[in-house]
Formats: sequence, C-alpha cells, structure tokens
Amino acid sequence: MARIEPFRGLRPSRDLAEKIAAPPYDVLSSEEARELAAGNPYSFLHVGKPEIDLPAGTDLYDAAVYAKGKENFSRFIKEKILLQDEKKCFYIYKQIWGEHVQIGLVAGASCQDYQDDVIKKHELTREDKEKDRQRHIETLNAQTGPVFLTYKQRESIDHLIEQGMAKSPDYDFSTFDGVHHIFFVVDDKDLVAAIQGEFRSLDVLYVADGHHRSAAATKIKAKRQSENPAHTGDEEYNFFLAVIFPHKQMKILPYNRLVKDLNGMCKAEFFGLLADRFEYEETEWKVPAAPQEFCLYIEGKWYRLQTKPESFDASDAVAALDVSILQNNLLDPVLGIKNPRTDKRIDFVGGIRGTAELEKKVDSGKFKVAFSLSATTIEQLFAVADAGKIMPPKSTWFEPKLKDGLVSHLLD
Repeated sequence: MARIEPFRGLRPSRDLAEKIAAPPYDVLSSEEARELAAGNPYSFLHVGKPEIDLPAGTDLYDAAVYAKGKENFSRFIKEKILLQDEKKCFYIYKQIWGEHVQIGLVAGASCQDYQDDVIKKHELTREDKEKDRQRHIETLNAQTGPVFLTYKQRESIDHLIEQGMAKSPDYDFSTFDGVHHIFFVVDDKDLVAAIQGEFRSLDVLYVADGHHRSAAATKIKAKRQSENPAHTGDEEYNFFLAVIFPHKQMKILPYNRLVKDLNGMCKAEFFGLLADRFEYEETEWKVPAAPQEFCLYIEGKWYRLQTKPESFDASDAVAALDVSILQNNLLDPVLGIKNPRTDKRIDFVGGIRGTAELEKKVDSGKFKVAFSLSATTIEQLFAVADAGKIMPPKSTWFEPKLKDGLVSHLLD
C-alpha cells in the first residue's frame, strides 16, 4: 500500500514561475549554472546551486555553499517571491516535449515506504552525494528538488488526474530547452481523498530518478523521529517531495560511454580482443538499431557491434541490460574498467546530447573511444527493482527533466 500525502506547497506567484523554474542541481556544472542564471535574480539555481553566488572554485561541499542556499531561499520567502499555500494540496505537473507528453502527480511520498521497500530502488547511492542532499535539506528545512517516481499505469488514476486538470492551470510556460510546462493546483478535498485512495491500492512505487534525494530525506526522517518523543508518523518530515508518473509516459534516453585510452593497446590489438565477444563491421550508423547492439566511434570512424548470444545471461535482469553487456564483455575485460563508479578513465554522456558530443570528445583527443547504446526500458527497470537488484551506474537518462522551484516542501 503506497502512502502519499498532500502538503502546503511553497510556490512562486504566477508571473514569476517562468523566471524561477530551473534545471535540477545535478544536471549542470557550476559554470553552466552560473551562466544560465546570469541576469536573473529569481532563478532557483540561486537555491539549488548556490555556489554560483560565491567565488569560482569554491568547494561544493563547503559550509558556505549551504549557508548561501539558505540565505537565498529565505530571501525568496521574505520578499514574497515564494508563497506557501494556505491548505494542503496535491499538484499536477504536465510536460510537453515535442510529441512526448508526461503528466505527474506532485505529492509527499512516504519515507517509511522507502524504508519498507514499498518504494523500490534500482541504484546504489554514494555517501558523499547523500550527505550533500541531507545537508541541503536540513539547512533549508525544506525539500526543493523533487524525486522522480513512477508506477504501473492505472486508468482509475488517469481519470482522477484528468479531473485535476479540468480547470485553468496556475502556470503555463515554455523554457529554453523546448519543454512546455503546465502546472495545476488540486485543492478539492474530495478529489484529494480520491487520489490518495487510488494510490493506496498500489503495491509499489519505483524511484526513476532521485535516489540520493529520497535516501537523504529518509535519513532526516529517522533522525527527527528519534529526537521527537511525540512522533506520530504524520509530521511533514515523514514525507519527501515527489512527482509520480505512470510508467507508459516514461521517456528514457541512453547513457553513452567514453573511455580515455585503449588500456595500452593499439587499435588492431583492441579489435582483436573485441572480436572474441562481438561481431563487428564499419558502418554509417551512429546509434544501435536494436538492443544488444552497440555503435563504437574511434579515429573518425563508426563501427557496429553485435553481441554474441553466449556473452550474457538473458535470464538475469541485470546481466541482460545493454550497459551490463558492454561492461562485462568489453569495458572490464578488454579496456580494464573494473569499477565504472570510480575509474577516472571512463566518462558518461546523457543521450540528450546526441552522438555529436561523442564525436567531439573523441576528435578532441581527450578520449580514445566512444560507445553509443540503446536506452534501458522502463520494463527492465521494473524487473531489476522487483528482483531487489542494482543497475550499473549511469543506466538511465530520463527526459524531460523536472524543473526545480515550481513547488517546495517545508519540513514543518
């Protein structure tokens, strides 16, 4: 049974929403964020990436960064740039990106559900990134970046979401990345209760993106629970900010790979070892035509790699992922990338940047070889999470990204 709760969202006024909306903290470098926020004092990047208001080169984990985030957040509240709703609401967040449409429910998701695996995960978290989100949330006493959750689509929920969009939206604008954002407030008590009831009938939710944010929120919940002798389980700190989408609306792009060298080999030696696990041929194609295929770029040429069936276990939810096939058959045994989480010789490029980015980085000489992959499917994500297993790092890239700043969740 999945528990979700309405909350009194902290939101921008209608006329400022477009100026405030900002990319998530983890998809931009400090330099990119500083450039994007230039000339816009309302950008939520001043809260989500507050190092942009400190001297360049400031350590991202320096106490001054969190303090600046709190200062900017408090200023937004004091100057009424952000206003808190008077009653608890759900919110509906619709995004249109070209022909793709996704409609999510904004709610407080249960930290207890996260602990009890009602909310299933598919990634490991890094302690340094978890601590970073924990410090950010605790310093602001608010969750400002939503976790991206998904569930197996139900028509009964679809109908209720449609009801919530029957009135005029509170926000309706497009951003520089070509995404159209439409935001509704759901404050009707009966509709709120009906939505809660339908979600209560779900056995499971899944984290699509935001493992560090949900893990950090759950640690804060445990800490505050231990410090509160009157704890009831209904306090705001028991829930984390989430946008919950039906699985059929998920748009997953590939997460491509770059490697800096050939592990001491020349190109001929590299292809000699590669041939043990893959059939290959030179090609004009830059993206795979099907799963278990890969496109490789080296020295100005593209090659198509076809996995040999005996190279992986199709019955294993993790081993059957294309990212696993590439790692287990080429990156590790041939190129010596034992741990892609920590090895400095490998880099990752989200599919949103396209194959031109791969060519650019290899042609620059900074990398020797690039790999273009097929996207992981949402069904594969479910299979891994349901099996209680973990995907390799950088297995999924979800688009479009949820904007920060449209609604924040205060912890008391």
